[in-house]
Amino acid sequence: MASGSNTVEIGFEQQIWAAADILRGNMDAAEYKHVVLGLIFLKYISDKFDERYQELLADDDDVEDKDAYAELNVFFVPPSARWSIISEAAHKPEIGAVIDDAMRAIEKENKRLKDILPKNYARGELDKRRLGNVVDLFTNIQMIEHGGSKDILGRAYEYCLARFAEQEGKRAGEFYTPSCVVRTLVEVLQPFKGRVYDPCCGSGGMYVQSARFVENHAGNISSLSIYGQDSNPTTRKMALMNLAIRGIEADLGRSDADTFHNDLHPQLKADFILANPPFNLSAWNDGSLNGDPRWKYGLPPSGNANFAWLQHMIYHLSPNGKIGMVLANGSLSSHSGGEGEIRKKIVEDDLVDGIIAMPAQLFYTTQIPVSLWFVSRNKAQKGRTLFIDARKMGTMVSRRLREMTAGDIAKIAETFQAFNAGTLEGVKGYCAAAATADIAKQDYILTPGRYVGIEEQEDGSEPFEEKMARLTGELSEMFKRSHELEDEIRKRLGAIGFEI
Repeated sequence: MASGSNTVEIGFEQQIWAAADILRGNMDAAEYKHVVLGLIFLKYISDKFDERYQELLADDDDVEDKDAYAELNVFFVPPSARWSIISEAAHKPEIGAVIDDAMRAIEKENKRLKDILPKNYARGELDKRRLGNVVDLFTNIQMIEHGGSKDILGRAYEYCLARFAEQEGKRAGEFYTPSCVVRTLVEVLQPFKGRVYDPCCGSGGMYVQSARFVENHAGNISSLSIYGQDSNPTTRKMALMNLAIRGIEADLGRSDADTFHNDLHPQLKADFILANPPFNLSAWNDGSLNGDPRWKYGLPPSGNANFAWLQHMIYHLSPNGKIGMVLANGSLSSHSGGEGEIRKKIVEDDLVDGIIAMPAQLFYTTQIPVSLWFVSRNKAQKGRTLFIDARKMGTMVSRRLREMTAGDIAKIAETFQAFNAGTLEGVKGYCAAAATADIAKQDYILTPGRYVGIEEQEDGSEPFEEKMARLTGELSEMFKRSHELEDEIRKRLGAIGFEI
């Protein structure tokens, strides 16, 4: 990933990533991802523990009193698992076993972390010399130079997730949504307080950005209650570590579970739902879900779960709840399998607040064009829907990847704010508000381009007759030059015995 104003990339993250690259050896990204992220997490809880330990020591309090740590949401690290022990063993053959034992000891003392931490550092294919070098890196980095350890290690975790997603490609869709996409959802929804839910939470990026939004607006993240689940057990563990590293408590259910067949929060009515469900998921319903009460607007086709995800989220909305979600663009216009009728009923129920057509190349994992859907139980603008065509936004940060800039995201958020306030002025080619009757005329197709029109071109001062005379003259010269080149080619081919 190239560096840019919208990309978290500073010296510490780069050093961590360089260490990960060294540590990889012959492991693929999917394997060594957990090795590196686990070490980041271990260092984080060790630092937080040590910080609290020194406070208790200075106050002459009992440094081994577990409650003294729990009251400040600090994980208790038993003596055998403290970073000093790990650091001392960095260049011993048993360093892998020392780390595994530390992970087990921490899980035993902290029920929230039970069965979450990776414990495979002793395996033979993990080069112990390289592992020791990474431990040294963590030991020697002076956190004070980079700000608080919570902030810097959280950013390192996020940065490494992005880089691993880049390396893993398509498989990364299970755990990673580009941060600029998440920030767009968050800046539009503005989840200041309440229940935040993600039914396919991946590595927890939606929660992290929501908490960051609250903090950036001088709020308290304790005003958010976090709920969610994920069907992948490894991904769920990454989410719990990602949240714990930022001091965010979350209810991700008892274990990993399929959201459609085993909804872990059946009674939840959320104030904000943010999600990036798997695109065009097939074979999600074996028939056992046909009569489910979630399908208020129609049974979604078993070959595509897009409208199953959307209806699941609508079902879990509070009376004033809002949804921000990513969907493949096919959901905007598809009529197969009854999807058109489902979309029509959702629009007629006045739930669709806004649609954003996003630029291409935002995802490492797919080239499928995507849109952002915003759904509200209690819209500020009844009977109207905002359409934004953002396909020209963003900046290429590598040959394959585009990012939305902070300015792009701010512009979109401001457009929504103006729409909700009733002060929006449509801009050709960018945004427009459409009444439900206008959407009906378009057969309930929600593609923004149908509503925003074509961007107006600047009209030059050159009179039409003069402009046409100039252009036809230029075209004539081009034709003349074309004929000259054609004759030259014929001559050269004839010279070597080939006639045309």
